[in-house]
Amino acid sequence: MPPEMAAQDDLFGLPEPEDKPPPRPGKTEPPASGDGSLQPADVGDELTGVAQGLAARYGDLLRMGTSSWNFPGWHGLVWGREYAESTLSRRGLTAYSRHPLLRTVSLDRSFYRPMAAAEYAALAAQVGPGFRFVVKAPAMVTDATVREAGSGKAMEPNPLFLDPPSTLDSCLRPAVQGLGATLGVLVFQLSPLPPRWLNRPAELLERLDALWSALLPELPEQALLALEVRDAQLLTPELAHLLKRHGVRYCLGLHDRMPTVAEQLPMLRAMWPGALVCRWNLQRGFRYQQAKDLFEPFDKLAAPDPANRAELARVIAATAAAGHPVFVTVNNKAEGSAPLSIFELARQLAA
Repeated sequence: MPPEMAAQDDLFGLPEPEDKPPPRPGKTEPPASGDGSLQPADVGDELTGVAQGLAARYGDLLRMGTSSWNFPGWHGLVWGREYAESTLSRRGLTAYSRHPLLRTVSLDRSFYRPMAAAEYAALAAQVGPGFRFVVKAPAMVTDATVREAGSGKAMEPNPLFLDPPSTLDSCLRPAVQGLGATLGVLVFQLSPLPPRWLNRPAELLERLDALWSALLPELPEQALLALEVRDAQLLTPELAHLLKRHGVRYCLGLHDRMPTVAEQLPMLRAMWPGALVCRWNLQRGFRYQQAKDLFEPFDKLAAPDPANRAELARVIAATAAAGHPVFVTVNNKAEGSAPLSIFELARQLAA
């Protein structure tokens, strides 16, 4: 059985987006470089060697990165200087993408509100051609419930839940137009479902079937669709069969509400062969706000999870070694610092 549902903190039952920070009054910004970009951190010989070794072994298949990027606490890890959160949110991606181990990033902000093509294009302009974005579809089409602003209280069924026309207009088409070749994965993270849907799995599968049928003809060749769930009872052979038939990937979701990596492997095996999409969101036994309060400023591995990391490394290595793409994004709330989690994963893969 899945763990008890966590308290809902905002409009869609999840915490406020990490890459939409409040301004810092009175903060003095260090000067940017001559071209206006921010200064990246010095990667160092050891991590540079790890990155080169992984590139030699896996080529262009392996992409790891973080969920959002606007954290001043990453000074010395990703940023060469300390910058304000608002500055990092607007202009930090160029420095972020210069780190050889950070080759993707999860656009979590797109979950909280639909983004326009121009917004996507502004982000794509900050990264190089080898970089790829993991985009979260907005909650307006992935949450089955309309919620009260602020409290997250359920108000009524969402008429736009998995609605193909709304998803095309608010999500896929703007992302494709704005990101172009930098679009890597479009992830549909279903918020915890009410009994109305959990008790009617066939109806949910029908709606997903219609959605994939509408989206796939407009998906660029280099991009993937992926489904992430927050209800363990949805992990069934029927769902795996539907996803495999459409070529949609099951997103390995590491979260307190979900089973362990080992317990989710049957879904991956049922859909083999194919790409791996993974989002390491939250360490088991924690809630988002609890982890945020304990782990800020996200500059160290405050709660290392070596067992989970080792399981994930094995899945990554097996997938990439078989010649399939890998997209892994990590949240600060997984172990305390998303970049440091990535660095440790990379070291384990290199070893």
